[in-house]
Amino acid sequence: MEVKLWNDKREREMYENFAELFAIIKATEKLEKAYVRDIISPAEYEAECQKLIAHFKTLSSTLKDTVPSIDQFHDTYKMDCPAALNRLVTSGVPATVEHRAAAATSSASSASVVAECVQNFITAMDSLKLNMIAVDQVHPLLSDLSSSLNKLLILPSDFEGKTKMREWLSRLSKMGAADELTEQQARQLHFDLESSYNSFMAALPSAGT
Repeated sequence: MEVKLWNDKREREMYENFAELFAIIKATEKLEKAYVRDIISPAEYEAECQKLIAHFKTLSSTLKDTVPSIDQFHDTYKMDCPAALNRLVTSGVPATVEHRAAAATSSASSASVVAECVQNFITAMDSLKLNMIAVDQVHPLLSDLSSSLNKLLILPSDFEGKTKMREWLSRLSKMGAADELTEQQARQLHFDLESSYNSFMAALPSAGT
């Protein structure tokens, strides 16, 4: 006995749209897994993903009255396609586009942190030249420098500037706020700052690399 899922043309079209939406979600899940496993190239992935996202947007707009929630549709039909939901609903762009945007943001962010580090190095060295050697003058400057160096992910945790600043901060924290560095300590700190600054500049990737 044949069982009809629809009673009229309108219902038939609705179920056909449901089937198409189901297929798009499933196809996107397979595409995401293929990309993660390097089964397809980024260029192939991006082209196919753009198509699926475009079809999904058109179809979900058409079905907005009958399918108000894609998440609910996904759960109702027990689809188990978390990667597809993320790509189609949450992100709305291919992973390759996300990665390019993240790289651009990271690059801009890194440039800003590099500038901050340079400024903190120069400020700390200039302050010592101006004989600002009290602990409550030196400590904030070294703390700012240490903080900015730690923000820069291209520097390893054992980078000279990081370890030297930690050592100096530890030393200063054992002194009173009004205590001053001796002439020998001030010279050593300036030497450490200059040496760390040179190492810092050498560690930066050169333009075009």
